[in-house]
Amino acid sequence: MAQDERTLLKTINKGRTFFWLPILDFYILREFLIPFSVLCFTFTLLFLIGDVFNDLSDFLEYKASPLLAAKYFILKMPGNIRFVLPISVLLSCMYSIANLGRTREITAMRASGLSMLRCGGAIYLAALCVTFVNFWFNEQLVPDCDMKAKILIKTLGNEHYEERMYSMLQYRSSDKTRDWLFTNFDKSGIQKQVILKQYKVDPKGKRYLAWDLRADEAEYTPNGWVFRGVKRTPYSELIHVPGAEERFKELRFTTEEIPETTDNIRNAIRPPEELSSLAIYAILKDNPTMVQSLKNVYQTILYYRLAFPWVCFLCVFLGLPLAAKNERAGIFLSIVTAVAAIVVFQMMTEIFLVLGKQGYVPPFIGGVGPTLAFLFYSYFFVIRKST
Repeated sequence: MAQDERTLLKTINKGRTFFWLPILDFYILREFLIPFSVLCFTFTLLFLIGDVFNDLSDFLEYKASPLLAAKYFILKMPGNIRFVLPISVLLSCMYSIANLGRTREITAMRASGLSMLRCGGAIYLAALCVTFVNFWFNEQLVPDCDMKAKILIKTLGNEHYEERMYSMLQYRSSDKTRDWLFTNFDKSGIQKQVILKQYKVDPKGKRYLAWDLRADEAEYTPNGWVFRGVKRTPYSELIHVPGAEERFKELRFTTEEIPETTDNIRNAIRPPEELSSLAIYAILKDNPTMVQSLKNVYQTILYYRLAFPWVCFLCVFLGLPLAAKNERAGIFLSIVTAVAAIVVFQMMTEIFLVLGKQGYVPPFIGGVGPTLAFLFYSYFFVIRKST
């Protein structure tokens, strides 16, 4: 059958291509991309209007500038677009296939020997590209934009909100041998008034203080930490009492001696929802003894972050056979079916996330469960339609 399909496609597309894409695939791709573009713009606009209705009153109350309000709503857009993309893919897929079915073009393609999978090959390729775009949004744009938007709207009523968020910041190293205290943590520059306590751990696992350090300034460089204006007090290993204070104009530690970075410290105080997958993975790797309840939250969000972008591809995997099944019923039923699928998936996602974070189901199931459920359903549905 596969050989027959290839022979048929060569006959149909012989001498007719658009750039590298066969003319048949280009035609189907065009039928998909037009509604996809319209839906992306429409849903993004609807999300923007919703954000304006929810948050504009805060900017009006504090008489914020229009530019500040515009910046806030622009920062909110990447988080909205990651949800817009899979919705738009599913609706566009079902609309375009149903529309081709209404004009009997799909019927003609299948009657000539092409399977449903092959008819939608160009749409699968487009959905795969959208999946990678959505993954990039989730990793590179959404976490930072969400954090900046949150800080921006919080500072309307409290201009010192960000400073207080990072004031008197405490951090414990992953091996629990160092405790940090930052009077006012600067996420990108030189730290002022830093206290660092270095501990040793005996064979029984008990910690005791080796020395504490107070510095006027601390700076992280590629070669390690540099402390300036240092007062260090060593403690006796036998009786654990402070010794004579040592003063240093500058004291350096290599990355082997103190491996934590400013990013490690900053990410430790950010909610996991505002972290990239790489940052969450680094936290889990650096903290193997993390409390299980907290580990459930980080792991569930990590699995969800990795699985969610693939929903764009699964929407086509599900949408093509559904649209083909409803070919005779028309476009309306296809759209209703797509909306129902979106609602069911979103409900399952929210429920499984809560169950995973609370530890009622394994974090992997909590983060990936709905995506796997749709994958298995779509796979068997496609196989049944293709045979």
